[in-house]
Amino acid sequence: QVQLVESGGGLQQPGESLTLSCVVSGNISTIGMMGWYRQGPVKQRDLVATISSTGSTDYVDDVLGRFIISRDDAKKTVNQQMNSLKPEDTDVYFCYARITTYQDAIAGRRAGAVYWGQGTQVTVSS
Repeated sequence: QVQLVESGGGLQQPGESLTLSCVVSGNISTIGMMGWYRQGPVKQRDLVATISSTGSTDYVDDVLGRFIISRDDAKKTVNQQMNSLKPEDTDVYFCYARITTYQDAIAGRRAGAVYWGQGTQVTVSS
């Protein structure tokens, strides 16, 4: 079983910072692309940032320069440091990872599958 568990969400004032963490556990052979999405109550789930297995990062325009995504493969974690927070950053944030389990590797399913965390609420308000 593969699990992704987020932490670090909460209430923060505009202009302040918050760091989200996501820990991956399970029968894992390799971890590929990792990233964060966000979703409001009446919105679709939108991409925020991604980081490849080689460390290449990509951000959507409205967080570029404010958010920093990082990963630690030894600890199987992906983090998102969120700086200069704005009220419009209020959303539920979900981490994801493309994971190849040992069973996938044995079966030749090199692409593995995408797994999601349960989400963590971030609220930015004064």
